[in-house]
Amino acid sequence: MSGQRRERALVRPHVVTEGRAHPTRNSLDVATVVLATWAPVTGLSPEKRRVMELCRGGALAVAEVAAHLKLPTSVTKVLLSDLLDSGHIEARAAVRETEVPDQQLLQKVLDGLRALT
Repeated sequence: MSGQRRERALVRPHVVTEGRAHPTRNSLDVATVVLATWAPVTGLSPEKRRVMELCRGGALAVAEVAAHLKLPTSVTKVLLSDLLDSGHIEARAAVRETEVPDQQLLQKVLDGLRALT
């Protein structure tokens, strides 16, 4: 990578986040799902408008938004937290697979229930 291209790559995230390195919220992780509201996009930066376009197509995980924007996840989280603060998007925790119950515990419960009858 040439010196000028490398310099541009280092400056761009700084410019995109307006110099901030951390989001205003710590509630976003790579699996958090974001959805666009129908708030107007006037006055938003090009990157934030792009997030809105992406999210109006359907819910996306933070990692997916970062991949579409071709930006680091940390930079994407700053953009998303700004959009959350302004009411442009909503965030929901990703649905996690439930843990499989312990077979031995279930057997003990079943045995106990059978003993009652």
